Amino acid sequence: MPASTLYEVARHAGVSLATASRVLNGSSRRPGDEISERVKASAAALGYIANAQAQSLAKKNSGMLGLILHDIADPYFSTIARGVQECAQGRQKVVLLASTGGGPAGEHRAVAAFAARRADAIVLAGTRTDTAAAAGENELLLSELRRYQANGGRVAVIGQPLVGSVPGDGFRTIPVPNRELSVHLAADLARAGHRRFLILAGPEGLATSDDRLAGFQEGLRQAGCEPAEVRRTGFNRDGGYDAAAALAAELSGKPAGEARPNGSGPRGDGPAVCIFAASDVMAIGAIAGLREHSLRIPEDVAVAGFDDIETLRDFTPALTTAQLPLSGLGSEAVAQVLAEDGAAEACAAAGHVILRRSTELS
Repeated sequence: MPASTLYEVARHAGVSLATASRVLNGSSRRPGDEISERVKASAAALGYIANAQAQSLAKKNSGMLGLILHDIADPYFSTIARGVQECAQGRQKVVLLASTGGGPAGEHRAVAAFAARRADAIVLAGTRTDTAAAAGENELLLSELRRYQANGGRVAVIGQPLVGSVPGDGFRTIPVPNRELSVHLAADLARAGHRRFLILAGPEGLATSDDRLAGFQEGLRQAGCEPAEVRRTGFNRDGGYDAAAALAAELSGKPAGEARPNGSGPRGDGPAVCIFAASDVMAIGAIAGLREHSLRIPEDVAVAGFDDIETLRDFTPALTTAQLPLSGLGSEAVAQVLAEDGAAEACAAAGHVILRRSTELS
């Protein structure tokens, strides 16, 4: 059965098409109560479903907020999404979600889709990709967001500013202390007695990973330690697993993928190396790769991560990490992007280092 039209509702209620539209699409110019109730009753009797775009034109807002993130399955992003959802609900906004897989190309497509649906605001969460290969897509993303904002939309970015953006663009940025916390983490690990370090970082050009790498190296420098070796890998669980499995094979003298007998790991006065993985998800993968080669954490290899994702509550050994208020980042982004101009000031996220069992020295 075809959907009922607004024209049919107007005819059924005995009113003009414009009057029916004002009642059902939320216009501020509403007729009297008796007429309004008659129109609503006709709409219910005919099973009419209001047109969301028509409603947004009448009310000058859609009641929708777009959230763009890289991977909803990643606890980092799902926790941010929870904060966005909770804050948006309190402001009577429905959240539209786009999980892009990372990179500006997917973000560009998501922004265009949200703009076409007249979302009132858009929040982007995820590392910026600043490489030559991504330059064209970064330009398209920035252009799309500028066009969206010029037409009344609002934009907030969690993390680094958009590549190529300038203060005059007016995008709200919620900064994340990736570099600063990594400095503190390196210093605390050096103070605890670690001396040899290995950094597992994502591909070069991923701003979040690069900031954490640079901060950790700076923290080692300040502590009087030698720079850490850096191994680039996927900025995800599998990247951490593959890099750690290769390291384990080197420590054991066997090819990667060939496990050693139980009890054949390094045995000495402490761990052979302290790994800093640029995210907790990478650290979890790294520990899995080390265990596959019968290496113990932290007796043979120490491991630290970054983010303090909720998954760590049930993870053994308890993981040393830099804690970020992930849900709070999402809430802050919504508060910033929906605030009246000048009513909210940028608020940098706080965080702190937590030393746990995964880096303990005997």
